[in-house]
Parts: sequence; structure tokens; C-alpha cells
Amino acid sequence: MGFLDLILFPFYVALFYFIFSARRKMYTDPLLKYYHKQGFWIKVIAVIPFTIFNTVLSPGDSFILYYTEGSNIARLILTDFSHIKWLYLPSVDFDQTLLAGENNLGYLRAENNYMVVRITAVLSFLAMHRYLILNLFFSLISFSGVWRLYRFFYEQYPHLHKQFAIAILYLPTFVFWSSGILKDPLCIGAIGWISYSLYDIFYKKKRLVANTVIIMLAGYLLYVVKVYILISYVPFFIFYLALKNLTLFRSRAIRVVFVLLLITVSVSMFTTVMAKLSESLTDYGGDSIVKNITHFQNAYAAQEGAGSNFSLGVVFDGSTASLIKIAPAAIIATLYRPFLWESKKISTLLSSFESLAFMIFTLLVFYKAGPVLFVQSIVKDPVIMYCILFALLFALFVGATTANFGTLVRYKIPCMPFYLIALFLIQDRAAKIKNSPVTNGTV
Repeated sequence: MGFLDLILFPFYVALFYFIFSARRKMYTDPLLKYYHKQGFWIKVIAVIPFTIFNTVLSPGDSFILYYTEGSNIARLILTDFSHIKWLYLPSVDFDQTLLAGENNLGYLRAENNYMVVRITAVLSFLAMHRYLILNLFFSLISFSGVWRLYRFFYEQYPHLHKQFAIAILYLPTFVFWSSGILKDPLCIGAIGWISYSLYDIFYKKKRLVANTVIIMLAGYLLYVVKVYILISYVPFFIFYLALKNLTLFRSRAIRVVFVLLLITVSVSMFTTVMAKLSESLTDYGGDSIVKNITHFQNAYAAQEGAGSNFSLGVVFDGSTASLIKIAPAAIIATLYRPFLWESKKISTLLSSFESLAFMIFTLLVFYKAGPVLFVQSIVKDPVIMYCILFALLFALFVGATTANFGTLVRYKIPCMPFYLIALFLIQDRAAKIKNSPVTNGTV
């Protein structure tokens, strides 16, 4: 982060403030105006610690790979316009001799990495190739989707506006890891756009053409960057829409059968994608989700006690059976780890406190609601059901394929708001039932 970054940053913030405030003026609800403004400034401020962390404290993919190679491609285009082809050709065609960083050799062969580099290259022309400014672009791209996710839940449960703000706009790791050049801001933004657009079409019956285009673009982005999010999220969101619209799904038995079918299909798709991606894997690095999982679990086991590596204690061989066997440990790892005594870095320590808070809140909600009402709330409320099913299945996928706390704290963030929202909704539903006159015996 250079001096020029600090000079330019306020001007870009002012520009984005003008754009987002123009949108905010269209809202008539004062609460939406309030949270939109808060969310905007939180995302702007988060860019600064994200930039410092990724340039000074722990340089990683954000700066060394995505920014370095993205800005490099942008400069190549300015030097020779024929290099514009690198923005649309497939990743495997990229000329490795043009890389700016010698340690990045092979990473751009993976289409998911290359997509982030493409987007960074395009935005570099607008951001004057400055890392801090590019992080601001990514952060606010993420916020545009995150805000739609907030509106999606707020419009259904307006009385829980504070709880949704905590889960979506204030959650520390969720905010931090979606505030710069990474895959995560793009994926989180895409989830928000897909959710609200589908809700707009099938429930509110609005803007069919515009929303369809948004869904296609955001869906394609998810498919390329992190296909497992698409596999674990979309089926359950569509199930939620079906529950909201079709009387057929009022039958509890049909709900159970359909949920089991969705889980089976999602797990089968996940293992199939894993197998195909592992077969096509070269000797080069990429996102851990596309690596040979068995190889990496063995490698991490051989390095027991080194760095932030950990083991689930169960071997995942890529089969559906082993994925089911590893499920409890994987889900617990994603939602509640790293534990405080497992954290050896500042980044994982902060995540540990957040994970501990999640565990305590889960136990508190379960205790106050009771096991019966807790389960009933999930089964009877379509929103709770879709949130908890997505969170658990996503936690399974991430926990089964990540053996390092440093990557786990980042990869798990898409499911954390949904898990927390499910707990808030269960808490709210249980409180209403227990406080109702019939329950209290006053009627």
C-alpha cells in the first residue's frame, strides 16, 4: 500500500458514496436507509485492514497472485492491445512466460484462479492499478450482493432487522474476508444477487428479464469460481421457493423425501465434480477444493503439529460413503473450529473467538427452545430449513476438503451468515410459541 493509494482512496470512496447514496435515496423505509449506509461504511473501512493484512502481515493469493497477475495483464494490454485476448481466452491458453511472478507458475491454468485475475485486470483500468483501490472495488461488489441478501431476509421478517444486520452486515470474518481481491467477495456477492433475483421472480413476480440475466451471470460466476457453492446452495434455495409457492410440499412426508433427495443429489454432484477435477489436476497449485483430497490429507498428517494444519481423524477417499462418514467431524470443524487452543496466528485467533461465540449461541438456542421445538422450527419454516440445510451441507464440503485453519477460516464464510440466521429465526419462533397465550394456558 503506497502513498498514491492513500491519496486516491478518499476520492474513490467519495465516488462510490455518491453512487450508493443515489440508490439509498430510492428507499422509503428508514431502516433500510440506516442499514444500507452502515453496511457501506463498514465495507469501506474493512478494506484498510484487509490491505494491510495481505501486504504486510500475511501476503497471500490476494496480493501475490490475483493482484500481481491481474495488474500485469492490464499493463500488457496497455503496452500491446493484442494482449486483450487474455481477457477472454480460456485459462489453459495463457502464455506462462508472461507471468509477473515466477512463483505463480501454473496457478493460472486453473479457470477459477484465472477468472479472478481477469476481473482484476479489467478493474485495474478503473483503479489505476492500485491494490488498495482494487480491494475497494471488490469489497463493494461484494456489498452489492450482501445488501440484497439482507433485503431478502428483512422483507420476510422485518422485526428481526438487528439480528440480520449482525449475521450479514456486522459478522467480523464475513466482512473481513469479503473486502478485497479474492474469490470469496465475488461468490458472496453472487449468492446475494441470485437469492434476491430468484425471490423477486418466483415470489414477488417482478422483473422477469432483468432478474433472469442477473441469475445467469451470477450463476456462471459461481460455477467457474467455486462450483461447490452452487451445488450446495441453489438446490435448497429452490426448495425454499417451492415450499413458499406449492401446496404439494405442505405434506411433511413429501418434504422429508424431497430434502433427502436434494442432499443425495448434491453430495453425488459434489463427489463427481471432485473426481473429475482431481483427474484433470496438473502438478500446479489451485484452490484446495480441486486438489486430490486423499493426497493432501496424507500430506497434512505427515506434518502433524506444523503451522495451522489439522486432521479430522477420518480419511476421505472421494467416495460418497466416506463423505457421509466424515460428515460430523467436517461440519463441527467448519462451524466451531479452530478452537482457542488450536490458534497460532492472529487471523485464526480472531476466528476462534467468533467460532466459540457460534458454539455458545447454538447451545443457548437449543437449550431455550428445547430439542422438540428446535427441530420443529426447522421442519415447519421454509426459510429456516433452507438456511440450515445449506449451512450444514456447505460445512460438510468445506470441512472435508480443507486441512488448514488458515484456509478454513476463509472458505467457510459463505455459510456462516445462513447458519446464524437460522439460529436467530429458531430463537424468534420458539420465543413466540412459548409466549403465546395458548402455550401459557391463559386461553
